[in-house]
Amino acid sequence: MFSVKNCFKLTVILVFIIVFGTFVLYLTLRDELPDINSLQDVQWQTPMKIYSSDGSLISQFGEKKRKPLTFEEIPQQLIDALLATEDDRFYFHFGVDPIGMARAVFGQITGNSRGGASTITMQVARNFFLTREQTYIRKIREIFLSFHIESLLTKKEILTLYVNKIPLGHRSFGFGAAAQVYYGKDIDQLSLAQVAVLAGLPKAPSTYNPIRSSEKAKLRRATVLQRMLV
Repeated sequence: MFSVKNCFKLTVILVFIIVFGTFVLYLTLRDELPDINSLQDVQWQTPMKIYSSDGSLISQFGEKKRKPLTFEEIPQQLIDALLATEDDRFYFHFGVDPIGMARAVFGQITGNSRGGASTITMQVARNFFLTREQTYIRKIREIFLSFHIESLLTKKEILTLYVNKIPLGHRSFGFGAAAQVYYGKDIDQLSLAQVAVLAGLPKAPSTYNPIRSSEKAKLRRATVLQRMLV
């Protein structure tokens, strides 16, 4: 049997191996990581819009629907809903949530998954610079990029990038566009229930959007509202 002293020594050795291995891996991949400085001045691609003489929208051209929002234009209810469902420790971690990561790893080992480990920062890294391929090397790059992003940008800037970049189905990118696509309203005109529906979309836009499946959207909305209460 292991004594407490031996267990402590083993833990220290494992932590050292993990930290050292991570450092070596970072040095190996550092030169391959994208330059994140472009995030300081993002030029959003928006569709060309045609209006009538009275100011009514006649048509718009472009594959992506987007209505960029500043941080001040993001409703607090949306921020609360996103943090509750996507990253409840967003303001306390450094790009990677150790608790969420440990929970995800434990779930994989036991076969009892309780959600992924991606933070909002990690999603920004993936949506701007990486693909969605399910490989360990992509996840490692995502983690390292998240550290870089957190060192370069403020939490407000990271959250604003996320809100404007995330794909939300029906060719809408960002919550400003999604509010118009799904409800025909500006984001600040939505009810709490409507905000909760949109906040539930990042998990799986094709599954939970209210146009394709109103029942699944309602179930996801209930989950978002419940998490906001916790």
